[in-house]
Amino acid sequence: MITTLTPTQLDMIARQLGREPRGLVGIAHQTADGIPTVLQIRSLVDNRPFPTLFWLCSKDLYRAIAEIETSGWVKQIELEIQQDETLREAFRQNHVSYVAQRWQLMHPQDREQIEQLGFTRLFEQYGIGGISQWDKVRCLHMQYAHHLCGENVIGQRMDAEFGLQSLKIRI
Repeated sequence: MITTLTPTQLDMIARQLGREPRGLVGIAHQTADGIPTVLQIRSLVDNRPFPTLFWLCSKDLYRAIAEIETSGWVKQIELEIQQDETLREAFRQNHVSYVAQRWQLMHPQDREQIEQLGFTRLFEQYGIGGISQWDKVRCLHMQYAHHLCGENVIGQRMDAEFGLQSLKIRI
């Protein structure tokens, strides 16, 4: 991960988001050309809990995934999760790993403040996309961001079925 950001990188991120990033820790994933695709975000943003560790910042990926969401694929994959025990367990493990990784990467001050504010349970219970029902898919964008930064069965399926890994990413 890149934590020391150049002015050029910060400008690219602001253009991608359409605003200045808040709670930015660094670039968690980028293309071979150096275009940021996923950002790591702090767990407390403006003193409020923010359980989303990885934030997709690529407009191209965002648009492609939005089309997948509107096609009804979320309901399809949720049904598969319900029916396929192997997929369900792999997805549950993705959430477990995400929670552990979030605690591991969390800024020590954030961890301390989260404990003081009584939000520890929230950060242990909320997985990818800030969801507590680990057999549901709340947001494909966050699933794919996690996939780009680690192992995520939903992201793997999106690559296999929709070829997102081949998408040309621009600023």
